[in-house]
Amino acid sequence: AAAAAAAATSSHRGGPGMAHDREDHGGLRRGHNHHHHGSNGDLRGAGDGGPRGRRDRHRQHMGRGGHDRDHHHHHHSEGHHGRDRRRNDHHSRDHRGGDSGDPGDSSAPYTYKYSNLDEVVGQVLSVAQDQNGCRFLQRKFDEGGAGAVAVVLPEVLDNIVELMVDPFGNYLIQKLLDRCSEQQRLEVLKRGAERGELVNVALNTHGTRAVQKLIETLSSREQRQIVIEALQGGVVSLIKDLNGNHVVQRCLQRLGPTDSEFIYQAAGQHCCEVATHRHGCCVLQRCIDFATPAQRKELVDHIASHALALSQDAFGNYVVQYVLELGQVEASQAIINNLSGRFAELSLQKFSSNVVEKCLKLGGVDAAREDIIREVISSPLLPRLLQDGYGNYVVQSSLSVSTGALHEAVVEAVRPHLATLRGTPHGKRILQRISAR
Repeated sequence: AAAAAAAATSSHRGGPGMAHDREDHGGLRRGHNHHHHGSNGDLRGAGDGGPRGRRDRHRQHMGRGGHDRDHHHHHHSEGHHGRDRRRNDHHSRDHRGGDSGDPGDSSAPYTYKYSNLDEVVGQVLSVAQDQNGCRFLQRKFDEGGAGAVAVVLPEVLDNIVELMVDPFGNYLIQKLLDRCSEQQRLEVLKRGAERGELVNVALNTHGTRAVQKLIETLSSREQRQIVIEALQGGVVSLIKDLNGNHVVQRCLQRLGPTDSEFIYQAAGQHCCEVATHRHGCCVLQRCIDFATPAQRKELVDHIASHALALSQDAFGNYVVQYVLELGQVEASQAIINNLSGRFAELSLQKFSSNVVEKCLKLGGVDAAREDIIREVISSPLLPRLLQDGYGNYVVQSSLSVSTGALHEAVVEAVRPHLATLRGTPHGKRILQRISAR
């Protein structure tokens, strides 16, 4: 699946693909049981509840994101929780999703019951669905190339969908796509797409691997257009699927941003639905990675406009953090504007508190940072923040990033509560921040 990206420095809570106990993706913390899947991570649970102390919960997270930064890559490590944006890929052992391990390995020693391709003519489907028969056919493709493919191609075309979703047959299709001629590949593409079943094949645990190989081997404008037309009606379903999301990520990697416009259109139109999904949050981050400047701006604008809802979501918060980490002042300011007036409330919540801290640590938005801090320390919720398992970290960050008169204002706001802070773990950490200065 997509290439894994380097993980960013982790924070106390760690990002979706961080080594902190979290999970790879979007915000789930380990309480969530991540199931890694290919390029996009597969988080199984969604936020586990209850404050256990930020540090623990930080660890509890996962990784997208992040299947590579990328996906599979351990997903993605980027930033707090978005660190793993990079590859939330977990799924299969080889990061492609679907079944892994190639039972159709043609290099394995075996005495085949057939000696030449003529003997399998008329029974290619059954032979390909048998482990040893599949190995035999793959070996013949390796030896004879397009000529060998030609002998069995008519039967392959007649059973293309059945073979692509078969535990062994999918490996034969992958080998065929590597060894066939351009014309033969075009025939396979046309036949696979003509029944409108390519999306369903991509959703299949075996079929996803065959479709990814198909995308990897496209070599002409005509071939690319066939695939685009076959997949564009099912983009959102693919993005949200354990197997299908790997196909979308492969398109982003191999087709390029212009030919992947159908993906960007769907992601923008269904931004909230995609961003709040365990696989979708990873795919959305990959969309940002591969986009043209114009595509990125449009997608980031959609995310910023939904920042309040996304920040409070187990997966969506990672998408918001990913955008903040881009370092684009205009985008960061748009997110901050949409959260304005709610920072104290957001600081008390498990997922959104991470977004608030990210905002406080951004560069290039000094005026906005001061506004956030003053909003927090003047809030009637401040006493709760000081004792809260999530909110206390926002107060600590406010003390850490502020200087001069602003820092003094934070200390003065906290001072009336010093007596109650001395007896709690969260309070002691805040006191340490104050005394450190």
